Amino acid sequence: MAPTNSLRLDRSTATDILSLVHIRSVLQRLEDTILFQLIERAQYAHNAKMYAPGAFAELKTREQWDKSWVEWFLKETESAHAKCRRWQAPDEYPFTDEALLPAPILPPIEYPEILYERAVVNVNPTIYSHYRDELVPALTRAHGEGSDDGQYGSAATRDCDTLSALSRRVHFGMFVSESKFRSDPAAFVGPIQQRDRAALEGLITKPEVEAALLVRLASKAKVYGQDLNNLTPSADGGTPKIDTQVVVGLYKEFVIPLTKVVEVDYLLKRWVQGPLCSSLLARHLQTDQRPSLPPFLTGDRLDGLSSQEIEELQKSKQ
Repeated sequence: MAPTNSLRLDRSTATDILSLVHIRSVLQRLEDTILFQLIERAQYAHNAKMYAPGAFAELKTREQWDKSWVEWFLKETESAHAKCRRWQAPDEYPFTDEALLPAPILPPIEYPEILYERAVVNVNPTIYSHYRDELVPALTRAHGEGSDDGQYGSAATRDCDTLSALSRRVHFGMFVSESKFRSDPAAFVGPIQQRDRAALEGLITKPEVEAALLVRLASKAKVYGQDLNNLTPSADGGTPKIDTQVVVGLYKEFVIPLTKVVEVDYLLKRWVQGPLCSSLLARHLQTDQRPSLPPFLTGDRLDGLSSQEIEELQKSKQ
């Protein structure tokens, strides 16, 4: 049996993909991915020139590119991935404007209906800004303020990998929201109708899980950040490859809060006009028959549920 975190989205059911066991497995695996990418980026200097628009004249004259070196590197990398249909996957989002990316060469993949397209949230601009302005300077502090080693290609490669992993981690919060909504839609109806962000955040937040995550991250950073090539123990344990506090701070001050924003925004945007989720309604009304209703209804709907159906959902939970 394949590991849970290796589920193929195109060959799995929405129920399997949205199971909390699968989601938890993916998020924990991403902890490792992000940590290793941070360690890789930390070996290079800050190289602030890479993030400054217009700092490389060659990009303007040869590529007609006015933005930064890293943004160009992202575009080139994401263009290659676009041809392999990466950005058609429901858990992948490019940093480059999709209008600048080529069409896939491979035929499209049919994925199960997992997220509701109109509710999808994309916060990649926020991720990029924080990465450029806060995370990279903190990661590279050991090289000295304003450090530049000229390794712009290698450093940008690590930037692309790290940004991609951070993006997937944050946007996977929508899977959490969808999973929890489907498991108990009646609990979410009232807060969504009232646009109550605090109540929605309370429904999706488990403080004990967040606390355990931060402890686990600190332990991983200490272990993975060791220099195991030097087998001679030293009194101070040697110089770590990465500052543990930078890793923990990244999650505590940025990843976790931004993921909550994504989760709540996604739930709020589920108030749309669309097809009735009859199977979901039937399950929570505890009936064996799906309601015989037209595919589209008029009026405000929560993912296709009419006001009357929402009231029945709420009554079924009382």
